[in-house]
Amino acid sequence: MATTPHEPTGALPGRPPVVDLATWQAARDELLVREKAHTREGDAIAAARRRLPMVEFDGTVEVVGPDGPVPFLDLFQGRDELVVYKHMWYDGAPHQGQCEGCTTTAWHLRDAFYLNARGVSFAILTTGPWDEVAAFVEFMGYTEPWYSVRGVDGPAGGDMGFLTCFLRDGDRTFLTYSTTGRGNERVNAALGLLDMTPYGRGEAWEENPEGWPEGRHACWTWRSDADGKHTWGPTSRPVPQWTRPGATPVETLGRQGHHH
Repeated sequence: MATTPHEPTGALPGRPPVVDLATWQAARDELLVREKAHTREGDAIAAARRRLPMVEFDGTVEVVGPDGPVPFLDLFQGRDELVVYKHMWYDGAPHQGQCEGCTTTAWHLRDAFYLNARGVSFAILTTGPWDEVAAFVEFMGYTEPWYSVRGVDGPAGGDMGFLTCFLRDGDRTFLTYSTTGRGNERVNAALGLLDMTPYGRGEAWEENPEGWPEGRHACWTWRSDADGKHTWGPTSRPVPQWTRPGATPVETLGRQGHHH
Protein backbone atom coordinates (compact mmCIF):
# COMPACT_ATOMS: atom_id res chain seq x y z
CA MET A 1 0.00 0.00 0.00
CA ALA A 2 1.38 3.38 -0.99
CA THR A 3 1.91 5.91 1.74
CA THR A 4 1.78 9.66 1.63
CA PRO A 5 3.83 12.25 3.49
CA HIS A 6 0.78 12.73 5.71
CA GLU A 7 0.45 9.04 6.53
CA PRO A 8 4.00 7.72 6.83
CA THR A 9 4.75 4.11 7.60
CA GLY A 10 7.54 3.49 10.08
CA ALA A 11 8.04 7.20 10.61
CA LEU A 12 11.10 8.23 12.59
CA PRO A 13 10.85 11.01 15.17
CA GLY A 14 12.43 14.22 13.92
CA ARG A 15 12.94 12.82 10.44
CA PRO A 16 11.25 13.39 7.07
CA PRO A 17 8.34 11.07 6.20
CA VAL A 18 9.02 7.51 5.07
CA VAL A 19 7.33 6.87 1.69
CA ASP A 20 7.38 4.37 -1.16
CA LEU A 21 9.76 4.76 -4.10
CA ALA A 22 7.18 6.28 -6.47
CA THR A 23 6.25 8.99 -3.95
CA TRP A 24 9.92 9.70 -3.32
CA GLN A 25 10.57 9.91 -7.08
CA ALA A 26 7.77 12.45 -7.54
CA ALA A 27 9.20 14.65 -4.79
CA ARG A 28 12.69 14.25 -6.16
CA ASP A 29 11.51 15.19 -9.68
CA GLU A 30 9.88 18.31 -8.29
CA LEU A 31 13.15 19.37 -6.68
CA LEU A 32 14.99 18.61 -9.94
CA VAL A 33 13.11 21.45 -11.63
CA ARG A 34 14.63 23.87 -9.12
CA GLU A 35 18.07 22.26 -9.45
CA LYS A 36 18.03 22.66 -13.22
CA ALA A 37 17.01 26.32 -12.89
CA HIS A 38 19.89 26.79 -10.46
CA THR A 39 22.31 25.20 -12.95
CA ARG A 40 21.10 27.40 -15.81
CA GLU A 41 21.44 30.53 -13.69
CA GLY A 42 24.95 29.42 -12.75
CA ASP A 43 25.80 29.07 -16.45
CA ALA A 44 24.47 32.57 -17.10
CA ILE A 45 26.54 33.99 -14.25
CA ALA A 46 29.65 32.22 -15.60
CA ALA A 47 28.99 33.77 -19.02
CA ALA A 48 28.84 37.21 -17.38
CA ARG A 49 32.01 36.40 -15.45
CA ARG A 50 33.84 35.76 -18.73
CA ARG A 51 32.82 39.24 -19.88
CA LEU A 52 34.18 41.13 -16.87
CA PRO A 53 36.75 43.81 -17.75
CA MET A 54 40.41 43.04 -17.04
CA VAL A 55 43.13 44.82 -15.06
CA GLU A 56 46.66 44.80 -16.50
CA PHE A 57 49.56 44.59 -14.06
CA ASP A 58 53.31 44.09 -14.14
CA GLY A 59 54.00 40.38 -14.68
CA THR A 60 57.70 40.84 -14.02
CA VAL A 61 57.09 41.44 -10.29
CA GLU A 62 59.04 38.82 -8.36
CA VAL A 63 57.61 36.14 -6.07
CA VAL A 64 59.67 33.62 -4.11
CA GLY A 65 59.45 29.86 -4.62
CA PRO A 66 61.67 26.80 -4.15
CA ASP A 67 64.10 28.12 -6.77
CA GLY A 68 64.26 31.60 -5.26
CA PRO A 69 62.79 34.79 -6.75
CA VAL A 70 61.01 34.35 -10.08
CA PRO A 71 58.80 36.68 -12.13
CA PHE A 72 55.05 36.22 -11.67
CA LEU A 73 54.91 35.31 -15.37
CA ASP A 74 56.63 32.01 -14.52
CA LEU A 75 53.51 30.86 -12.64
CA PHE A 76 51.72 30.52 -15.98
CA GLN A 77 54.20 27.74 -16.90
CA GLY A 78 53.86 28.78 -20.53
CA ARG A 79 50.06 28.52 -20.50
CA ASP A 80 47.68 31.40 -21.16
CA GLU A 81 45.50 31.03 -18.06
CA LEU A 82 46.30 30.81 -14.35
CA VAL A 83 44.23 30.17 -11.23
CA VAL A 84 45.76 30.88 -7.84
CA TYR A 85 44.62 30.41 -4.29
CA LYS A 86 45.88 33.07 -1.91
CA HIS A 87 46.57 31.29 1.39
CA MET A 88 46.54 33.34 4.59
CA TRP A 89 49.57 33.09 6.85
CA TYR A 90 50.34 33.61 10.55
CA ASP A 91 54.03 34.46 10.96
CA GLY A 92 55.87 32.31 13.44
CA ALA A 93 52.98 29.93 14.04
CA PRO A 94 53.52 26.16 14.02
CA HIS A 95 51.80 24.13 11.33
CA GLN A 96 48.70 23.58 13.45
CA GLY A 97 48.38 27.33 13.96
CA GLN A 98 47.81 28.10 10.28
CA CYS A 99 44.37 28.90 8.89
CA GLU A 100 41.92 25.99 8.97
CA GLY A 101 39.90 27.31 6.03
CA CYS A 102 42.94 27.87 3.82
CA THR A 103 44.36 24.47 4.80
CA THR A 104 41.10 22.84 3.76
CA THR A 105 40.94 24.70 0.45
CA ALA A 106 44.54 23.84 -0.43
CA TRP A 107 43.94 20.20 0.52
CA HIS A 108 41.22 19.95 -2.12
CA LEU A 109 43.58 21.32 -4.79
CA ARG A 110 46.43 18.87 -4.45
CA ASP A 111 47.13 18.70 -8.17
CA ALA A 112 46.06 20.51 -11.33
CA PHE A 113 46.13 17.72 -13.93
CA TYR A 114 42.65 18.46 -15.26
CA LEU A 115 43.27 22.21 -15.25
CA ASN A 116 46.56 21.74 -17.09
CA ALA A 117 44.82 19.60 -19.71
CA ARG A 118 42.64 22.63 -20.53
CA GLY A 119 45.53 25.07 -20.71
CA VAL A 120 45.23 26.39 -17.16
CA SER A 121 48.04 26.49 -14.60
CA PHE A 122 47.55 26.57 -10.83
CA ALA A 123 49.58 27.87 -7.91
CA ILE A 124 49.17 28.79 -4.26
CA LEU A 125 50.42 32.16 -3.05
CA THR A 126 50.89 33.26 0.54
CA THR A 127 52.37 36.17 2.44
CA GLY A 128 54.44 33.89 4.69
CA PRO A 129 58.25 34.02 4.63
CA TRP A 130 59.50 31.32 2.28
CA ASP A 131 61.41 29.28 4.87
CA GLU A 132 58.25 28.88 6.99
CA VAL A 133 56.11 28.20 3.94
CA ALA A 134 58.47 25.55 2.58
CA ALA A 135 58.40 23.63 5.89
CA PHE A 136 54.60 23.76 5.97
CA VAL A 137 54.29 22.56 2.37
CA GLU A 138 56.62 19.64 3.09
CA PHE A 139 54.73 18.71 6.25
CA MET A 140 51.35 18.79 4.51
CA GLY A 141 52.60 16.85 1.51
CA TYR A 142 51.27 19.41 -0.95
CA THR A 143 52.30 18.80 -4.55
CA GLU A 144 51.06 22.02 -6.18
CA PRO A 145 53.50 24.93 -6.61
CA TRP A 146 53.65 27.41 -3.74
CA TYR A 147 55.13 30.91 -3.75
CA SER A 148 55.63 33.66 -1.18
CA VAL A 149 54.26 37.06 -2.21
CA ARG A 150 55.50 38.80 0.91
CA GLY A 151 55.67 42.54 0.26
CA VAL A 152 54.04 42.21 -3.17
CA ASP A 153 51.22 44.68 -3.84
CA GLY A 154 48.56 44.74 -6.53
CA PRO A 155 46.87 41.77 -8.24
CA ALA A 156 49.91 39.49 -7.86
CA GLY A 157 49.81 39.87 -4.07
CA GLY A 158 47.25 41.77 -2.05
CA ASP A 159 44.77 40.29 0.39
CA MET A 160 44.82 36.56 1.10
CA GLY A 161 41.92 34.10 1.25
CA PHE A 162 40.93 34.56 -2.39
CA LEU A 163 40.63 32.42 -5.50
CA THR A 164 41.90 34.58 -8.36
CA CYS A 165 42.14 34.11 -12.12
CA PHE A 166 44.65 35.61 -14.53
CA LEU A 167 45.14 35.76 -18.29
CA ARG A 168 48.44 36.06 -20.17
CA ASP A 169 48.90 37.55 -23.63
CA GLY A 170 52.57 37.17 -24.47
CA ASP A 171 54.39 39.03 -21.71
CA ARG A 172 51.30 41.00 -20.65
CA THR A 173 49.36 39.78 -17.59
CA PHE A 174 45.81 40.57 -16.57
CA LEU A 175 43.60 40.07 -13.51
CA THR A 176 40.23 38.72 -14.69
CA TYR A 177 38.31 37.44 -11.64
CA SER A 178 38.59 37.04 -7.87
CA THR A 179 36.32 35.66 -5.16
CA THR A 180 36.48 34.90 -1.43
CA GLY A 181 34.31 33.70 1.43
CA ARG A 182 31.79 31.17 0.20
CA GLY A 183 33.04 31.75 -3.33
CA ASN A 184 36.00 29.55 -2.34
CA GLU A 185 33.64 26.61 -1.82
CA ARG A 186 33.76 25.91 -5.55
CA VAL A 187 36.97 23.89 -5.12
CA ASN A 188 35.90 22.05 -1.96
CA ALA A 189 34.40 18.80 -3.21
CA ALA A 190 33.69 17.61 0.35
CA LEU A 191 31.30 20.51 1.00
CA GLY A 192 29.43 19.82 -2.23
CA LEU A 193 28.98 16.18 -1.30
CA LEU A 194 27.93 17.08 2.25
CA ASP A 195 25.25 19.34 0.79
CA MET A 196 23.75 16.21 -0.81
CA THR A 197 23.67 14.20 2.42
CA PRO A 198 20.70 14.00 4.83
CA TYR A 199 22.50 15.86 7.62
CA GLY A 200 24.26 18.38 5.35
CA ARG A 201 27.34 20.13 6.68
CA GLY A 202 26.29 20.01 10.31
CA GLU A 203 26.67 23.75 10.69
CA ALA A 204 24.37 26.01 12.70
CA TRP A 205 23.43 28.36 9.83
CA GLU A 206 21.82 25.60 7.77
CA GLU A 207 18.05 25.25 7.63
CA ASN A 208 17.29 21.68 8.70
CA PRO A 209 14.19 19.62 9.48
CA GLU A 210 12.98 19.87 13.06
CA GLY A 211 14.68 17.25 15.19
CA TRP A 212 17.80 17.06 13.01
CA PRO A 213 21.18 16.94 14.84
CA GLU A 214 22.06 20.37 16.15
CA GLY A 215 24.45 22.24 13.92
CA ARG A 216 27.56 23.93 15.20
CA HIS A 217 29.46 27.10 14.39
CA ALA A 218 30.42 27.45 10.74
CA CYS A 219 33.75 25.76 9.92
CA TRP A 220 33.59 23.57 13.03
CA THR A 221 34.57 20.52 10.98
CA TRP A 222 37.82 22.11 9.95
CA ARG A 223 39.52 21.66 13.36
CA SER A 224 39.71 18.63 15.60
CA ASP A 225 41.87 17.12 18.32
CA ALA A 226 43.78 13.84 18.11
CA ASP A 227 40.61 11.87 18.96
CA GLY A 228 38.63 13.47 16.12
CA LYS A 229 36.61 15.69 18.46
CA HIS A 230 35.69 18.95 16.74
CA THR A 231 37.15 21.74 18.82
CA TRP A 232 38.74 25.16 18.71
CA GLY A 233 40.67 24.36 21.87
CA PRO A 234 44.43 24.36 22.49
CA THR A 235 44.93 20.83 21.11
CA SER A 236 43.08 21.43 17.85
CA ARG A 237 44.49 21.64 14.37
CA PRO A 238 43.05 21.75 10.82
CA VAL A 239 41.52 18.35 10.13
CA PRO A 240 43.67 17.43 7.08
CA GLN A 241 46.80 17.77 9.21
CA TRP A 242 46.01 14.64 11.22
CA THR A 243 46.88 12.48 8.22
CA ARG A 244 50.39 13.92 8.09
CA PRO A 245 53.36 12.07 9.62
CA GLY A 246 54.34 13.61 12.93
CA ALA A 247 51.01 15.33 13.53
CA THR A 248 50.99 14.72 17.27
CA PRO A 249 48.71 16.43 19.83
CA VAL A 250 49.95 19.80 21.01
CA GLU A 251 49.02 22.12 23.85
CA THR A 252 49.13 25.47 22.10
CA LEU A 253 48.41 26.85 18.66
CA GLY A 254 51.36 29.16 19.05
CA ARG A 255 49.85 32.10 17.21
CA GLN A 256 51.56 35.30 18.16
CA GLY A 257 49.18 37.44 20.19
CA HIS A 258 46.28 35.06 19.52
CA HIS A 259 45.13 32.35 21.90
CA HIS A 260 42.08 30.10 21.90
